[in-house]
Amino acid sequence: QAARNGSLWLRTRTRGSRVELAAAARLTLTAPAPVECEAWDVHNHPTLVRRIPLRAGETAQVEKTVVIYTSRDVTDPLAAANARLDELPTPAWEALWPAQQRAWEANWQACDVTIEGDDEAQIAVRFSLFQLLIAAPQNDEHVSIGAKTLSGYGYRGHAFWDTEVFMLPFFTYTRPAIARNLLSYRFHNLPGARHKAQAGGFQGAQFPWESAGTGEEVTPTWVPYFADPTKMVRIWTGDIEIHISAMVCLACCQYWVATGDDDFMLHRGAEIFFEVARFWASRAEWNKNANRYEYRDVIGPDENHDHVDNNAFTNAFARWTLQTARAVLAWVEQHDPTAAAGYRARLGLDEAELQRWQHVADHIYFAYDPATGLIEQFEGYFQRRDIDLPAMEPRTESVQAILGIEGANLVQVIKQPDVLMLAYLLPDLFDQRMLEVNFDYYNARTDHTYGSSLGPSIQAIMACRLGKTVEAYEHFIRAARADLRDVRGNAGDGIHGASAGGVWQAVVFGFGGLRVDREGWRVQPHLPAHWRRLTFRFTWRGKSHLIDLPNHDPFSSEAV
Repeated sequence: QAARNGSLWLRTRTRGSRVELAAAARLTLTAPAPVECEAWDVHNHPTLVRRIPLRAGETAQVEKTVVIYTSRDVTDPLAAANARLDELPTPAWEALWPAQQRAWEANWQACDVTIEGDDEAQIAVRFSLFQLLIAAPQNDEHVSIGAKTLSGYGYRGHAFWDTEVFMLPFFTYTRPAIARNLLSYRFHNLPGARHKAQAGGFQGAQFPWESAGTGEEVTPTWVPYFADPTKMVRIWTGDIEIHISAMVCLACCQYWVATGDDDFMLHRGAEIFFEVARFWASRAEWNKNANRYEYRDVIGPDENHDHVDNNAFTNAFARWTLQTARAVLAWVEQHDPTAAAGYRARLGLDEAELQRWQHVADHIYFAYDPATGLIEQFEGYFQRRDIDLPAMEPRTESVQAILGIEGANLVQVIKQPDVLMLAYLLPDLFDQRMLEVNFDYYNARTDHTYGSSLGPSIQAIMACRLGKTVEAYEHFIRAARADLRDVRGNAGDGIHGASAGGVWQAVVFGFGGLRVDREGWRVQPHLPAHWRRLTFRFTWRGKSHLIDLPNHDPFSSEAV
């Protein structure tokens, strides 16, 4: 660094395992009086102190200009950053601001949601969309969005299923080019997923629970116990929370249906499907006595219960992935026989393996009771002790924190409702009666107060689909306040990216009632009583649509 012409210049280069990043920065201060400056070029801690004498009414202006390049952009990132910084005027604000304005105007034109009659909801939605947009890889298909976006160091920037299930739909339906980048990140990291599957003794590709630059599993094995930092807790999610692989496939399918991007499915999505189907087929365990395949020793979305067998969410999505992978292959064979032949040859797909996929799919255990309509969250869940959640209020901790990890595992209280998430993502599995009984059962056993930040938005959507608009709003506002009110006391780790994406989904798919499938789209809104109007945009097959929903009966909780 060097002080020159009243500015501080910083040139830095960082080399990672795969990417070199370089930044050139300039800090300029303009003041009516002489500026006293001290600077120390300390390794990793470059320090600048400036003292400015000001009188009442005088103004000082500080401007920081940063240019960043990576080795994915240019051959020599530091040289490129230096050259670009030298090209910019001093100060640079007036030159750069108009382009920034245009970029944000384009974003809001494509993405904005307006809510009349509820300022808190309006602010929360725009806050959520802003957080998603600033973290999105608009020009890079080798990175994803971490669970805490770019707003904090929680989870070390690692990407979870939060991206595909909670954040990605917003991009799929408003900025599909960004959605393609996020899905391409998974495609480029197939080698890491293959390595994880192989390390576990399985075939195909198993995407890591926590993913970073290489697509290898980076979930920590042990972490300090929150209640006693001198003790360590074993983290099992990286070992046995396996549904994320199916979620990547689901996101690919949702993107394909919404955009009609056959090129992506043909050259990227199809390979993801084939390799993940291989994993599910090899992970299934045959129960000879019951004549069925099972998935034992897993963790479902509800992380209050670990080491469970036959989690309904996991088993249903294993079946869905195997069935859909066969359908994708049939589509590739019809759409591009040469590409299909290439996949069969390169991946070694033969008829025996395809029949194995079908056999596993046809015999996966799924605990559904036709008499009651209930789906058991996992084998033995109904035998766990039921407790009175309302009787525990008021409280300032999660049920898991109160009962302990093992104690929470022994009761029916859930961190987030697996079965309701399944009903949201695979609605064809549920008729109206099933939806009603499962919502009533699992909603009553969910830790709404201090459970997962991923749950409230999905419960809001499902409540809307049952006509429970008042209850839906209660769930929605929990998600909307997650970071703006720091309801869990952990916003310092970074914002909850999944909750931000879930807020958009709750508004658009819940209150707005947008439903999409291969046949097209439709809306069946359920506006809260105090909302006067809801408007949002979404993109379907390359065309932007504006949905404008006035509340014709603002005094009815079921207003449409």
